[in-house]
Amino acid sequence: MSKPAVAYNIPNLLTYGRILAVPLIVLCFFVEGKLQSSDFARWTALGIFIVASITDFFDGYLARIWNQTSNIGRMLDPIADKLLVSTALLLMAADTEQTIAGWSLWAAIIILCREILVSGLREYLAALKVSVPVTRIAKWKTTAQMFAVAFLLAGPAGDKVLPYTTEIGITLLWVAAILTMYTGYDYFRAGLKHVVNE
Repeated sequence: MSKPAVAYNIPNLLTYGRILAVPLIVLCFFVEGKLQSSDFARWTALGIFIVASITDFFDGYLARIWNQTSNIGRMLDPIADKLLVSTALLLMAADTEQTIAGWSLWAAIIILCREILVSGLREYLAALKVSVPVTRIAKWKTTAQMFAVAFLLAGPAGDKVLPYTTEIGITLLWVAAILTMYTGYDYFRAGLKHVVNE
């Protein structure tokens, strides 16, 4: 009886909610393509993303203060973050308004490639019973990604309210890409010694 209770505690439910937000954001972009005015779809996607991003803070915080940390929570938390950010980046690279285009695509590619490579290394290290802790700068990386995606989701709709919203998002995306490369190098440096030893 204790295992279901752990799987469905509030911190884990917040993580599940973040994963469920992904198809809702995809749906907003699908609706955007069907509507003459895309502002409503953009603001809805942004609202869903902001709520999902806030749960990223609260699931870990509540798990610690309530002593409800669990293996499933530790596994799904980074997966939920990656799904949320990666899906949003792919959607904005493919949308008709080309929110992410040209050289900015490289920033998105850097982020996506790093996340895939690190996930593969983490899976390998887990088989070796090796855990590489999340650093403070890695948390800043995730925060930068979230802010970049939020501004870019607002995109053209946001430009009407706050000039240069898209440009701010692109700038933050490059900041996130630089932090992503640094933390990726840091993670591989810590993890590759175990791979070489093996």
